[in-house]
Amino acid sequence: PNTGSAEQLYECPICSLTCTNVQILQEHVDLHLEEQHFSEGGNLRDLELAQQLQIEEDKQQRSEEERREKEEFNKLQRQYGLDNSGGYKQQLVKNMEREVDRGRMQPFEYHKRKADMMESLAFGIDDGKTKTSGIIETLCKYYQNENKDVRRVWLSASVDHFHSSLGDKGWGCGYRNFQMLLSSLLQNSSYDDCLRGIVLTPSIPKIQSMIEDAWKEGFDPQGASHFNNRLHGTKAWIGACEIYSLLTSLRIKCQIVDFHKPTGPMGTHPRLLEWILRYYSADNEGSAKVVCTSRPPIYLQHQGHSRTVVGIEERKNRALCLLLFDPGCSSQEMQKLLKQSGDGTSLKMLRRLVGSLKEKQYQIVAVDGVLTLEEKAARCRASRVFTSEKIP
Repeated sequence: PNTGSAEQLYECPICSLTCTNVQILQEHVDLHLEEQHFSEGGNLRDLELAQQLQIEEDKQQRSEEERREKEEFNKLQRQYGLDNSGGYKQQLVKNMEREVDRGRMQPFEYHKRKADMMESLAFGIDDGKTKTSGIIETLCKYYQNENKDVRRVWLSASVDHFHSSLGDKGWGCGYRNFQMLLSSLLQNSSYDDCLRGIVLTPSIPKIQSMIEDAWKEGFDPQGASHFNNRLHGTKAWIGACEIYSLLTSLRIKCQIVDFHKPTGPMGTHPRLLEWILRYYSADNEGSAKVVCTSRPPIYLQHQGHSRTVVGIEERKNRALCLLLFDPGCSSQEMQKLLKQSGDGTSLKMLRRLVGSLKEKQYQIVAVDGVLTLEEKAARCRASRVFTSEKIP
């Protein structure tokens, strides 16, 4: 307190305000303390509220992420045929029922086709309804007489074309291309010993079981686990690794070559075409314009689809052009090739120049002879860590 002749004044220790008596000062200081306490309590409550809101937000975000991941996983399962919605048989029956409902199929035809399907599945053989034979032989004759653009052409050994049916539309291309490749090997006596148990082209469910058998032997354990060791009864897509495992399990010597990035301008793959030319022309030196080789066709895979390479043209301007069988092409279309007109218009569906092969990556499976039992066992061990030849 200040001393002097005037009345005594009291100074607030917090804000230096002067008061005329002790009681007023006491009340004033109490107000300061209450204010401070309220402010601290308020800050604490604000902090608690902010933390609570953050926890809620994190929880909501996690839940949203989990929902998105589950949705993505289910989408992938549907895409790769692993969503337990059944396989070839279930899809065929469902699609035939739909055709009857739409008036595109008579009920008696539905019952007949269903009975045929059950018989075909029981024996494990393809019903042959999507097969077209004799195209390679027709092409061979056509090229002998056609001189306009083609300088030389190399054709694979005889091969049947198979297209997707109501039972495998949307997912069966890998199996159909295997049927094409196998149809060629079955006509080649060099592979008689490997294919002793196979007389007719197997059905898609049978091929699925054959791949499962290859996995049981120890081929490609990583690939097997991707499919939960199960293909039969699913609509699972297969690719180059499954084709390799199946062929190798049958003692058929083959290799995977991975053209993992473009090797030409505008995202093209000229080295893919050059490799295929070497494959077909290796044992076929000479000047003949049309070379009907004994080489099996080549399995060609890219993201989302696969086709079968049955030959390659060298044009007058030295450009290379692949000849492809596509399982997406119907037998009605393919049969037009058997009635080949002089101008070769129907050949357009087979021809693919380098500029039309612009996927990021291509893989091929090429067959080249027979394996001994020891070689098969060695390849089975090596497939535990799958490697392929990479170009470039």
